Amino acid sequence: MDNHTLLVISDPTDPLLGMLEALPPETTIAAGETAEAFAATAPDADAILNWALSNRVLREILPLCPRLRWVHTRAAGIDSLLFPELIESPVELTNGSGVFSQSLGEFALAAILYFAKDLRRMIRNQEAGAWEMFDVEEISRKTVGIVGYGDIGRAVASRVRAMGMRVLAVKRHVPPSGAGDALADRIFGPEGCLEMLAQSDYVVVAAPLTRETRGMIGEREFAAMKTGAAIINVSRGPVIDEAAMIRALIEKRIKGAALDVFDQEPLPAGHPFFKLENVLVSPHCADRIPGWERDAMRFFLAQFERFRKGEPLLNVVDKRLGY
Repeated sequence: MDNHTLLVISDPTDPLLGMLEALPPETTIAAGETAEAFAATAPDADAILNWALSNRVLREILPLCPRLRWVHTRAAGIDSLLFPELIESPVELTNGSGVFSQSLGEFALAAILYFAKDLRRMIRNQEAGAWEMFDVEEISRKTVGIVGYGDIGRAVASRVRAMGMRVLAVKRHVPPSGAGDALADRIFGPEGCLEMLAQSDYVVVAAPLTRETRGMIGEREFAAMKTGAAIINVSRGPVIDEAAMIRALIEKRIKGAALDVFDQEPLPAGHPFFKLENVLVSPHCADRIPGWERDAMRFFLAQFERFRKGEPLLNVVDKRLGY
C-alpha cells in the first residue's frame, strides 16, 4: 500500500486522536488548529480529517495541499463547511451521516410522546402537588410526516412505525412508482410537501440545510398544518422560518414544537423559545450519547481503510447539492 499523509484539524491534545494509532504505521499524521501547524506536511497530504469542524482552518490549508484527494468531517451536517474552493475542487468530501441517526430518531419519538402524553403538564402538576386527571392521546394510528427522508428520516420512520404510526415522507427524489418502501406509506416529492403536512399529526424535519431547503417550512407550510400538530426539528435551525414558527406557536395555530437546532446557538437570553409553554428546547444535544465521539472516530477509521485500499468511500457528499 502507498504511504499516506493525514492532516487532522483538531486540538492535538484531544485524547480521541489516540485512536488514530490504529492506522497503518506508514501513515504520516499531523494535528493542529492553525494553518501554520500544517506548513511542513500539507504539500504531501492526501487526506484531511476535520475533527474540529473548522471551516476557517480547512479553507486556509486547502490551497496548501496540491495532492489532496479526500476530506472527511465527523459531523453529519456539512452546510457550514462548504465554501467555493472546496466545491469547485475534485476533492471528495464525506461526512458522519449515520453515526448519529439512531439517537436523533429516538429524540423524535420522545418528542412525539412528550406532546401526546402532555408530559409538561404532568411535571407542572407534580411540582405544584396537584392531583389533576386529564386525557392523553394514543399515538398509534396517528400520522408522522417526515421532511427529508435520508438516514435520519428513516431512523425516525423505523421507530414511529414500530409504534403503529402511519408514515409519510418528503424527499428530493421520489422512488419509481411501484418501488415501495418498507417504512413509509407514501413518499412525496418537494411539490407535495403541503399535501403531506395537511395530513400529519407530527412533522419531523430532518432535511439538510441547502439553498433549496433554507426556510422551506414557512408561513404557507404552517398554515397547511393541522391546529393539533406538533413540529420537531432535528436537522438545522434555518430549514424552518423561525419567525413564522414563533407566530404559529404564539397564536396556537399548531400544538407545539420540539427543537434540537436553532438559527442562533446558543439561544440568546430572553429568546421566546425559553418562555413558550408549547416548546421543548434541547440545546443541540439530542445525538450526544455516551461514546458518540468514539463512534465518529471508528467510522473515520473504517473510511480510511477504504481510502487506502482504493475502495469507494461511504457518505460521499454532492458538494453542489449540499448533502
